[in-house]
Amino acid sequence: MPLQPWLTATVVQIEQQTHNTRRFFIQMPNEDVFNFIPGQFVTLDLPIHEKPARRLRSYSISSWPNDTNIFELCIVLLEGGAGTTYLFTEIKVGSQLTVRGPVGVFTLHEHALQNDLYLICTGTGIAPFRSMVQQIKLHNLLHKNIYLIFGCRTKADLLYFEELKTLSNNMEGFQYIPTLSREQWEGANGYVHSVYKNILKAVPNSNATFMLCGWKAMIEEAKLTIIELGFDKKAIHSELYG
Repeated sequence: MPLQPWLTATVVQIEQQTHNTRRFFIQMPNEDVFNFIPGQFVTLDLPIHEKPARRLRSYSISSWPNDTNIFELCIVLLEGGAGTTYLFTEIKVGSQLTVRGPVGVFTLHEHALQNDLYLICTGTGIAPFRSMVQQIKLHNLLHKNIYLIFGCRTKADLLYFEELKTLSNNMEGFQYIPTLSREQWEGANGYVHSVYKNILKAVPNSNATFMLCGWKAMIEEAKLTIIELGFDKKAIHSELYG
């Protein structure tokens, strides 16, 4: 597939989501509708280096297709990260960005919804899963059990908490399970691995599809754990951050 052209987009809204995470709402002014599949990403060409390859940063789209030309990115400020530092310090409402996409194959296929679906993520790895679940809800897609298991350190790091909690209360078969590793609270504690292991023990021999998105260490451990639990590696799909 040939590379898509670079397009000029405009930042139309910025919201502080947590102490170190922002939501960037980006408009593609030359397109009536920005079409993408939940789980896909865009690449930004940022003026942070003289070498083109070192200017590129890719981010999953956290919104879902809504027949407009605006999409959302949820971006965490990385300490020492040239790309996110530029976005957080230089980009304002009205700023322009050079964008290419959408691209990517980390998307839901129909057969995945015929199984129990485990969406396992850490940090801003929740972005593509938010997009997928909202799309399923919007279009009333038939599905079995969906578990969105989101790991972060503290309550202050929770992303889209109220939105996903409300969705969990109103969407049959969908469970949103945030788990905190460094703070005790009323919800789950520990790492994501203990959460999905406990669910799988309660529903043994179930047909399941696993989608993993987040940092490398989490993904590697999850793959090993899921295979040790007896699932085929073909049931595991992942998108690496960082």
